[in-house]
Amino acid sequence: MPLLRVTNLSIAFGSHALLDGAELQIKRGERVGLIGRNGEGKSTLMKLIAGDIQPDNGEIWLKPGSKLAMLEQVPDLTDFATIYDAVADGLGEIGRWIAEYHSLSMDANLGQRNLERLGHLQDLLESKDGWELGREVETVLSRLQLPPDKPIVGLSGGWQRRVALARALVVGPDLLLLDEPTNHLDLEAILWLEGHLLEYPGALLIVTHDRIFLQRLATRIVDLDRGHLVSWPGDYPNFLKLKAAALKEEMRRDAEFDKKLAKEEVWIRQGIKARRTRNEGRVRALKKLRIERSERRNLKGGARLRLDVGEGSGKRVIEAKDVSFGYGETTVLEHFSTTILRGDRVGLIGPNGAGKTTLLKLLLKHIEPDIGTIQHGTRLEIAYFDQMREELDPDKTVSDWVADGSDFVDIKGRRLHILSYLNDFLFSPERARSPIKSLSGGEQNRIMLAKLFIRPANLLVMDEPTNDLDIETLELLEGLLLDYDGSLLLVSHDREFLENVVTSTIVFEGPLGVNEYVGGYSDWVLHRQFAADIISSTKPEKQKIEKKLPERTKTKLSYKEVRELETLPAEIEKLEAKQTELNQLIASADFYQNEKQIITNTLDELKLVDQKLEKSYSRWDELEALAS
Repeated sequence: MPLLRVTNLSIAFGSHALLDGAELQIKRGERVGLIGRNGEGKSTLMKLIAGDIQPDNGEIWLKPGSKLAMLEQVPDLTDFATIYDAVADGLGEIGRWIAEYHSLSMDANLGQRNLERLGHLQDLLESKDGWELGREVETVLSRLQLPPDKPIVGLSGGWQRRVALARALVVGPDLLLLDEPTNHLDLEAILWLEGHLLEYPGALLIVTHDRIFLQRLATRIVDLDRGHLVSWPGDYPNFLKLKAAALKEEMRRDAEFDKKLAKEEVWIRQGIKARRTRNEGRVRALKKLRIERSERRNLKGGARLRLDVGEGSGKRVIEAKDVSFGYGETTVLEHFSTTILRGDRVGLIGPNGAGKTTLLKLLLKHIEPDIGTIQHGTRLEIAYFDQMREELDPDKTVSDWVADGSDFVDIKGRRLHILSYLNDFLFSPERARSPIKSLSGGEQNRIMLAKLFIRPANLLVMDEPTNDLDIETLELLEGLLLDYDGSLLLVSHDREFLENVVTSTIVFEGPLGVNEYVGGYSDWVLHRQFAADIISSTKPEKQKIEKKLPERTKTKLSYKEVRELETLPAEIEKLEAKQTELNQLIASADFYQNEKQIITNTLDELKLVDQKLEKSYSRWDELEALAS
């Protein structure tokens, strides 16, 4: 029996049908990837399943007694005071008890009435297994790097999405709907979410542009294409092969249909002689062909992106020497140097809040370093993607905003009508005349790219450009950047995008500082693993120690040295365990949110443990040599 069944589902906005007789079934344990172009109706389908909107026709059936939760692209959290309250409320009444208990327990000056209420809440939570649910709330908050007592008021859209994701995850529903769950998450959080969802016992319906995320999670792909849902077995790479073959066959059938229709249209328009011998059955068949042709929803053309590089920059684009910068007592960069040359495509990687955007602003001279110098090369023309989010005017139409009210734009010396230019970004004339506030998140990203590409630039700076883009547009943007002759600075958490586009990476690595690596994402991962293997190889193997101990005790070492040799393995194991514990603590996403003294003490403790281990390894080698 399916967990969810969608039957003959239809919904239209105006004359545009987003869903037209759509059918879908999802079983428990399935992880279904829902894909389709921006504006095709993926988010609408999610809202229909969640019951937030009603269809024009059709039925949505969820197995009785099943729980459903959804992560929306634009969540509404206005009813909650703090992040903790919003996340815990996802658990219903028990969650509200947990949130109230948390709030009261944080109050250092509780009155008698509140103390009594605290005791009552404790009894309620113990009777309903509330402590376990409370720990789940705290685990999810920690993993998504969410400060529990931060007020909801004033949170950015990205932070609100992360809170909404935590709220959906903590429920543990039978069917979890995730609309772009990786947006605004850093790599560490994305990897944790992947692992969490791979072990998730319920069913998942996921909309995502993150191809690695989709490939690792999806057990089946459902394609929303021109109003219909088509299910494809297997993973995402298998879907790409099957879809390409299906589109080729569709084009062949359409060509045959159009050829037959054209022949019949010629026949019906023949003169009086032909009309006298006209076959009425053939006339009826022609009318049917005309109707069928008018109802065919053609595959939209692909986006055609182009970028005006302008005049070439000098060979040296940006040079940073011994740069340090911080906010108050928080150090972002310390003695950082880099040289960016013409044609370099540099990716910036690191946890949220580590300082990637700050580094961009330093390199662009939007802010000044505390120490060090930053120099720009000659003939530098910069286009900065992130700035355009602030420029978006929701009340303007797409065409007016992109072309600044003009009917024409100039691209690489060519004068194009704005409607023709926007058609290259998959905006029909009707959509181009629509207000920006009516666009989906992906469509808004596309118009920001459209405006960006009008500006001649030999240095392109892009801060999270892939959020909300559909996979097809994402791949087209990749191709454009690969063909771009200028230089690129890119902040992204999309592993596939980084892998395909950048030639080097600047990585924020916590206590290791900010380091630069040649190659893309996988090259950095390999380098990190190689470094870990080197560290691991310097440690004596436990099995090796245990095997050789009896041998060594038979040598002419002094009694004291024999005893030392016997106890060294246990000491080394303790030190290694402590080293691992401290490394994990420092690598956690929220470590650098602690007070400065706690951070300093922890780093000093790790340094001391490293020194002790190095001495223990050296002493082990020394005694081993004496014993041999």
